[in-house]
Amino acid sequence: MQQAIIGIPCDNKMIGLLPFHAVGDKYIAAAADGVGGVPILIPSLGDASHREALLELVDGVLLPGSPSNIEPHHYNGEPSRPDNPIDPARDATTLPLIPYLIERGIPVLGICRGFQEMNVALGGELFQYVHEQPGYRDHREPEVEDMALKYAPAHAVHFPEEGLFRQWLGLSEARVNSLHGQGVRRLGPALRAEALSDDGLVEAFSVPEARAFAMAVQWHPEWRFADNPVSMAIFNAFGEACRARRAQRSC
Repeated sequence: MQQAIIGIPCDNKMIGLLPFHAVGDKYIAAAADGVGGVPILIPSLGDASHREALLELVDGVLLPGSPSNIEPHHYNGEPSRPDNPIDPARDATTLPLIPYLIERGIPVLGICRGFQEMNVALGGELFQYVHEQPGYRDHREPEVEDMALKYAPAHAVHFPEEGLFRQWLGLSEARVNSLHGQGVRRLGPALRAEALSDDGLVEAFSVPEARAFAMAVQWHPEWRFADNPVSMAIFNAFGEACRARRAQRSC
């Protein structure tokens, strides 16, 4: 069987004086070696005219994390503070794309910003600053330069009894890393929580009525995925769905 093609939407960022479309290397490595696919980058043009042709090329889409946040007007949130990093072109690309992927039965996996994008695109809302909300822990990464410490397990997540992680791993909980300032305020109506932080924050969800794999996680499974059974369970399930679509399209 041919390898599945995994599309990864880009960030728009300035490098020096010029704008670039960019994706973190760790997401590309996870798509290639964790999922077992061939990654291709999707430019964030904010233009739907290329969508149909582009998605004819891919067997699945991985929505990666990013330093930027979704502009809050997309979920009726309060205006952003001046220090909030945003990427309007990525918002304009991914938010309309997500319902289209699900409708077409194209597997989709969201990570961190991608998790938040899926929630917003499917009718949910976000906390802009989780650590300022009563009852929630500070989910932001530690201010250290050592990447192993930055991505080290930070807290437990609980897996609901009927959820996907219980099916995949037979575990009721696991410890995950935590590098996010924003989080789910209200889960979209079509979504089902698949993991909850020890403070009750939704850390993973699925789309039960989707025609193909549709899931997102708030933590970062792409970090040293090969050594992490939870990460590999996610990427294996996503990869199987992408390969199934590849096989179906090849018939």
